[in-house]
Amino acid sequence: MGNLKKYFSFLLVLLLLSNVTSVSAAEPIQEIRDLIKEYYIEDVPASVLSKPTAKEITEHLDPYSVYMSAQEFDRFTNGIEQQLVGVGIVLDEDPKGVKIISVIEGGPADRAGLKAGDIIIGANGTSLAGQSVQYAVSIITGAANTSVTLQYISVDTNEKVTKSLTREIIRIPNVEYKMLGGDIGYIRFHSFSQEATEDITNAIGKLPGAKGWIFDLRNNGGGYVSTAQEVAGLFPNVTNAFQLRYKSQQPEVYAALPQKVKFTNPTHILINEYSASASEMVAVSVKEQNGASLYGQTSYGKGSMQSLFPLSDNGMLKLTTARFFSPKGIPVHEVGVTPNIETAEGEELVTSHRDQLIAKHSTYQKLPALKDVPVTKTFTVQMNLQMDWSKLNAADVQLIQLGGTEVAVDVKIADDYKMTITPKTHLQSKGKYLLMIHPNWTSKSAKQMQKGIYLEVTVK
Repeated sequence: MGNLKKYFSFLLVLLLLSNVTSVSAAEPIQEIRDLIKEYYIEDVPASVLSKPTAKEITEHLDPYSVYMSAQEFDRFTNGIEQQLVGVGIVLDEDPKGVKIISVIEGGPADRAGLKAGDIIIGANGTSLAGQSVQYAVSIITGAANTSVTLQYISVDTNEKVTKSLTREIIRIPNVEYKMLGGDIGYIRFHSFSQEATEDITNAIGKLPGAKGWIFDLRNNGGGYVSTAQEVAGLFPNVTNAFQLRYKSQQPEVYAALPQKVKFTNPTHILINEYSASASEMVAVSVKEQNGASLYGQTSYGKGSMQSLFPLSDNGMLKLTTARFFSPKGIPVHEVGVTPNIETAEGEELVTSHRDQLIAKHSTYQKLPALKDVPVTKTFTVQMNLQMDWSKLNAADVQLIQLGGTEVAVDVKIADDYKMTITPKTHLQSKGKYLLMIHPNWTSKSAKQMQKGIYLEVTVK
C-alpha cells in the first residue's frame, strides 16, 4: 500500500471538456484488475473483476473511478487547469444523467439559460442516464464552432427542456479579486489547479489595505490535493490540512503547507451545495481550526480522493483510493461541511460583507432598517441636538452596496438638526446597502459624538 503515494493523487474536478474520444479497444485489462484489487478503497468481488472490459468493471465501482485513454486524460487535466473548449459547465454524476454543478459565466450554457442543478439527460439523441461524466463528455463535446443539442431537467420547473448550444473556447480566470466597500478584500477561486496558490497570493498582494477578507469557494468543484494543502496554509491558526484514510491503513493527518502570505482576521469563506472535494477539504479544516468563518449552505459532500495510475497503453486508471476527513476526523463524504452562518442561496456574499462591516464598527448604534426604498431614495438624518456641521467631512458618510463597492453621495445640510444624503447614481433594484455615519463631528455645545450609527437599506 505504501507504493500508492508514488502515484500522483488529486481530488476530482469535473469540468466539461472537448474532443474526448471513446475508450480504446486495446485496454490493459489485467493491469486494471490488479490495481483495483490492491488500491481501490473497498474490496471488489471477483465476479466484477472478471468482466471483460474496463467500463464493465468500473461501472460497478464508485462514480469517480474510471479508465481514461491518453486523450481523455489530457482533456481531464486541462479541465483542472481551466483550459477549456466546450459549452462552459461543470458536471458531476447523477442517476438520471449528469448534473450541472456550476455554469461558467458568459459561456454558451450561461447564455442559453442553463443553471446549476439542471440535470442533462441526453445529448444529440443519446441517453446519459446511468453514464459516467467521462462518457457524457465524449458525447456532449466536440470541436469549437460545432453544435450540440442537450435535453435536460430544469432545476426550476422540474420539466424537460431541449436546447442547442454552440461549442467554443472557454477562457476562465481561475482567481478573481476586487476590493469591496469598506476595504474588505474579496477573492473568488474557481479550481484547485497547480498554480492556484500563487494566483491567490498575488491577488492578496494586489489588495493592500484590506481590513477583512472574503474567500469565495462557491461552485468550486475541487482539484489537486497538494493545492488544498497549500491553500489551507493561507489561513491563520491552520496547521493541519486534512486526514486521509486509505484501504486497510490507519488514518494519516496531512499538514497544511505554510505560505509566506496569509489572510488576516477576520476572514470568511463562502460555500454552497456545489462546493466539493478540495473545497470541502479546506472549508472543514479551516472551520475546525478557527481560521475563518464559513457562510452559505452545506457543501456537496464529496469526501473521497482519487489517484492516477499510468497504464501500458498510455491511458490512466483513476481510482478512489481514500476518504478524507477533517484533521480531527469529522466526516465529509455524503454529509458535506456545514457553515458557521447559514444563509439563503444567493445571499452568501451580501451577508458576509454586512457582517464584516458591522464587526469593524461594533460600537456603533444600529438604527431601524429601511425596506423597499425607491432607487432614487434620499436619506434624511435628524439629530436631537443642534449640530456643528462644519466639522463633518464627506468621508464620514458612507453608503456601501453589500457585495459591492461604496456609492458616491451628496451630503447637504438642511438646518442645525438635519442633513440629507443623496446617492449620485440610482440604487440597484433589489439591492442591499449599509449606510454608516462615523462619529467625527460635534454638537453646537462642543459635545463630541461618541458613537457612529448605521442602518441597513433594502431597495424595491
